[in-house]
Amino acid sequence: MNWKTLLTGALLFGGVACFSGCNSQEGYKRAEAPQLPTIAVAVEEVREERARSRIEVVGTLEAVENASISARISGQIIQLPVVLGSKVEKGDLLVKISAGEISAKVLQAEAQLTRARRNLDRESKLQKQGASTQETVESLKEGVSIAGAAYQEAKAMLDYTTISAPFSGTITKKIGNVGDLASPGKLLLQIENGEELQVLARVPEALLLKVATGDSVSVQIPAASLILIGEVAEVAPSADPMSRTAPVKINIPSAPNLRVGQFARVGLEGSDEFTLMLPQSAVLSRGQMDLIFVVEQPEKIARMRLVSTGVTYDDEVEILSGLDPGEQVVVSSNIALLQDGQPLDIGHP
Repeated sequence: MNWKTLLTGALLFGGVACFSGCNSQEGYKRAEAPQLPTIAVAVEEVREERARSRIEVVGTLEAVENASISARISGQIIQLPVVLGSKVEKGDLLVKISAGEISAKVLQAEAQLTRARRNLDRESKLQKQGASTQETVESLKEGVSIAGAAYQEAKAMLDYTTISAPFSGTITKKIGNVGDLASPGKLLLQIENGEELQVLARVPEALLLKVATGDSVSVQIPAASLILIGEVAEVAPSADPMSRTAPVKINIPSAPNLRVGQFARVGLEGSDEFTLMLPQSAVLSRGQMDLIFVVEQPEKIARMRLVSTGVTYDDEVEILSGLDPGEQVVVSSNIALLQDGQPLDIGHP
């Protein structure tokens, strides 16, 4: 036997071995992927519907009743019996200002009024006796009126030395202190009634005409984990030319966890749009992905597909991308059991 015969035999043996090995590997793979069983499902056709878009604007909680307390006269603060967080009732003393010159003016005006009245009485008696004229009496009557007005003005200024609570509430800001000099317009205190709250939101001018007093809107307070239904109380008639927004005030029901200054989201209805809608049972969420199973025709095989979802209306969800109108999707409750490529028995959920 020569070397050529040996080489030929070796090659033939290797080829047979390779052929046998490949056949065994293919057979193993076929055994590893068994045929998926047919599963009964219900399907629904993707439809395009008219839906009203929802737009959120941000707002801030504020008290319906709130007041900035400032002085109307100049003087030294001699009493300030409240601190931050103090609860006050309507009419309680908030600030007392010392103004000796105003007290002196009151006494002076009172003395002038008394003298004017005395002079009028004397001339009236003299007129009855024929010793005075009607013109003199009328002039003194005018003097009494002027003196009386000056006295009332001085008393009103004296009343400004005492500032009382305009309503029941809580002191939320305190600027002045005893000994400080109060001046007209200078902020001293801030008082708010936290029992009645509202949301102040800036609404874009494009939506302003769709918001009217009395409308019901959804209000979400993330800090308090609350979603409330508020009522539009005030709508500004015009928008700010710089921000292109207008203030809108929305009254909301009271709740224990609500505080002035909290952040709020207000849901407003936008324009009507056409969008694709599916029952929520058709969407399978896995982590950050939303999946659906589309029926592949004519084989009636389930094909997994990623979709992008939008807002939810009742028991339906908006499909932003990943589907076309007219396609059929699986809506059965057993959708979690499906696998890509699984045969379907349609119509028997």
